Amino acid sequence: MTGRRAWRADLRDTFAATITTALGLGVAVGVVDGWSGFGRWTVLGIVGAAVAVGVGDLVLQPLLRPFARAGGVLGALVVGLAAQVVVAFVALWVAGVPRNGGWETLVVLVVAGAVMASGRWLVGSHDRDYVVGDMVRRARRHASRTGPTAGPGGAQHGLLVVVLDGIARPVLDQAIDAGLAPHVQRWLDDGSHQLVSWWAQAPSSTPATQAGLLHGAAGHIPGFRWWDRDQGRLVVTNHPRDAAAVEQAVSDGAGLLAGGGTAVSLMFSGDAERSFMVMSQGGRTGPRSGFGPGAPYLRFFASPFLFARVVTLSVGEVVKEVYQAWRQRVNDVRPRIARGGWHPVLRAVTSVMARDLNTSLVADAMVRGDPVIMVDYVDYDVVAHFSGPTRPEALRCVEGLDGVLATLSTVAQVARRRYSIVVCSDHGQALGPTFEQVEGRGLLDVVRELMAAPGARGFASVTDEDWGPVNALLAGFRRPSRRLGRWQVPAEPPDDRLPEVVVGASGNLAGVWFPQHPRRMTLDELEEAWPGLVAGLAARPGVGAVVVDSARGLLAVGAGGVVALERGGHVDGDDPLAALGPRAAPDLARLGRLPHAGDLVVVSAVSARGGVHAFEDQVGSHGGLGGDQNEAFVVHPTGWNIDDDLCGDVGTQRWLVGSDALGAQLRRWAADLGLQDTGPTRDSQ
Repeated sequence: MTGRRAWRADLRDTFAATITTALGLGVAVGVVDGWSGFGRWTVLGIVGAAVAVGVGDLVLQPLLRPFARAGGVLGALVVGLAAQVVVAFVALWVAGVPRNGGWETLVVLVVAGAVMASGRWLVGSHDRDYVVGDMVRRARRHASRTGPTAGPGGAQHGLLVVVLDGIARPVLDQAIDAGLAPHVQRWLDDGSHQLVSWWAQAPSSTPATQAGLLHGAAGHIPGFRWWDRDQGRLVVTNHPRDAAAVEQAVSDGAGLLAGGGTAVSLMFSGDAERSFMVMSQGGRTGPRSGFGPGAPYLRFFASPFLFARVVTLSVGEVVKEVYQAWRQRVNDVRPRIARGGWHPVLRAVTSVMARDLNTSLVADAMVRGDPVIMVDYVDYDVVAHFSGPTRPEALRCVEGLDGVLATLSTVAQVARRRYSIVVCSDHGQALGPTFEQVEGRGLLDVVRELMAAPGARGFASVTDEDWGPVNALLAGFRRPSRRLGRWQVPAEPPDDRLPEVVVGASGNLAGVWFPQHPRRMTLDELEEAWPGLVAGLAARPGVGAVVVDSARGLLAVGAGGVVALERGGHVDGDDPLAALGPRAAPDLARLGRLPHAGDLVVVSAVSARGGVHAFEDQVGSHGGLGGDQNEAFVVHPTGWNIDDDLCGDVGTQRWLVGSDALGAQLRRWAADLGLQDTGPTRDSQ
């Protein structure tokens, strides 16, 4: 962009920002108690206050950066909020507006932020453009003066990988057809990008997928949570300590983000130089801590009205969730689950604050010129778990995420590198009533009954997956905790006695462990200890197949048949895997041999319409097989090849199979852009 064009663009953006700010301030001052004299205001006074806000922000933020660097994210939060109040208070005073105190100034900030967000929505602009507006203007001016970061062949390339958590390929197709993803549709219509499917192997969950994408090591993770016999406890991957231990096992120092990359809101770091809200880094300090350095947060917390806007929209999101849950009950929508408790707050955190903060941090990394950036947006996944993957509120999340892609595309136009954008999902979701709704009790109680030991000492995990973003947020403010969410009993036994049975759920996939046995039990040993346990479990109406080791290798046992998973998939009787998808046999054979796999691996039944039964309290779930949960998607630049050696057969088609394959493909694309060495990425496969 030439200097003249950059100047005109800056002038246009500044004018729009000033008018929007003036409108917000004018309405806020007029409606907030404690502010008098609004009738004496003139248009000039309102505009003067808006200009003063902009100037104050411009002057004050550089002065606050040392405090943010020294105090980390907590320091950025404190000084940022204080700066907002000071800037607004001084601006109103300079403009001659009577003032009664700091409290009224805070209320003015909130009301003005709400008015500004509503105004942007009414005129059809992307509201998140405001989140990154100052960075875009700064980058535009820098590019006009110096040009993009130079390389041997001109501007250097960059790669941005955006993960839209939980969105299945069919859901994205539906959103495009419904007009809810216009930016993605423009990419496809203009021919700049292509949309393809990839197969998310079981366990089709975020930790396994991100281990594959970032480190090429999905085989270390048998589920979202599992019993570790060596440690004698349950491992839960969205707890910082456990995520850190997993990353230590899977990282070789040459992950996708090695060599100066940035990780934002991920489970693992990918060996990034900078990590922001990364679960595995939650217990660390310094630049690779879970929150990362404080300075990039300052723009988010200190920008006038930005944090106030987040608070206002978060309250609106809570109200919207309560109303939508009530509508489901009134209309008797089925299947459904209770959506009370902390879920409305959790939805607000992920759909507003985390989304905006992620966008701000990614934009900052692009403006800075980091070579490879990866971010995960989890809000669709959180909403779909409680409402259903194709329910209106979930599809509206897709619409909001499409707006984020539009905003990041705008940043890419002024960034120091020529960023190519790849968008993918880590898995999909499948709809269905929970196992407990079908069975009338949880899987732990069913197993206890079949053991003829209803009082057996044991425990089962229940839903806490959605608390991952909050765990990551809190990791920056306090010592990391392994436990936030809802549990039937603690993740570790309260004394030295090992439980007799443990159930760890990952959507419609569950592992069952018998920890008092020193190694994984075989079918013969299980039958000797609890005759009829395996067959009885396989016969339950909510169960599709039970995987167990035996003298014949791994078996998948169903109500009317058995599949020899390691002997060519030979079927005796009715095939219990027929409804589980085109790759059920190889997926379960792989899963059954992973370290720490359950003594029993249970997959729910799947209806003719693809409905599954989560072993946790989720109406939309993933982790196993069945429905749309295994068909994820990749949107990549046109002309970038999908390498056939990384693909496998999915029915009659060839797709990337497994997150290790997708991660290898990403590394090859990065190597083609000159961002990674070709050798390690290809030779490691």
